[in-house]
Amino acid sequence: MQKFTLELLFQIIGIGSASGLFYKDDSVSVIGDNSGFLYDYQIGTKDLRSYSLIPNAAANIPKKQKPDFEAMASDNDNFYIFGSGSTENRNKMVQFDKISKTAVKTTDLTDLYLSMQSFGNIKPEDFNIEGVALSGETWYFLQRGNGSKGKNILFTVDGKTLENGFTILSNDFKLPQIKGVRTSFTDALLIDNHLYFLAAAEDSKSTYEDGEVLGSVIGSINIETMKIQFTQQISDKHKFEGLALYSKTDTEITFLLCEDNDTDMQQSDFYKLTLKK
Repeated sequence: MQKFTLELLFQIIGIGSASGLFYKDDSVSVIGDNSGFLYDYQIGTKDLRSYSLIPNAAANIPKKQKPDFEAMASDNDNFYIFGSGSTENRNKMVQFDKISKTAVKTTDLTDLYLSMQSFGNIKPEDFNIEGVALSGETWYFLQRGNGSKGKNILFTVDGKTLENGFTILSNDFKLPQIKGVRTSFTDALLIDNHLYFLAAAEDSKSTYEDGEVLGSVIGSINIETMKIQFTQQISDKHKFEGLALYSKTDTEITFLLCEDNDTDMQQSDFYKLTLKK
């Protein structure tokens, strides 16, 4: 068992259903799965700004129309924001320039997502990408196994472009249960050769319909061996969907987490999770 502490750090009014985040220099960049914006929040001053990711962006898009931005990866210059692929209108990746604060490119990932479904033997209705991490030209996509087959899969995708010319490897993982319900991937963060992940237990067999939240775990996967190093339950009531590095020392590592409240309420809670090494 990992020793950990979990505490509510702050709340942001104006963001609902937070699903991905990035932290740097007392600033948090956030996406929400029902929003067409990327948000920038200054923790010290509590200043919140929003930037459009799609045309005619809105803060609370109806479920059938929303792009369902569930994952965010980063390099030095850009954020890459991904739709979940759980329906046909959720297959887009938006490249967002950190300096100009603008969406500079939108890529249709339909071919990539169809290849993942074929490679992982996943039915379209069970496909649901919830976390993405980037290292050089290697992408790590986490398939959330909250569909009928419960397939939690890590896809390793190599290639200069995600539109064509890529290669795919897949690894299936059996995650722990909470109250008899199998947890499923909700986000990931790459630190050195370890992919830290969040997984939530939600009492539903659908990638589209929400269910009762039973809690969340954190864990890590060694990307060289593709073995789970540890898992630790951190809540019996929260559905954590965003994971960012907050700080790291020789003795502990601290993450910033965001919670998806699965409601139309424009308020998001952010937590600090500290693990002892």
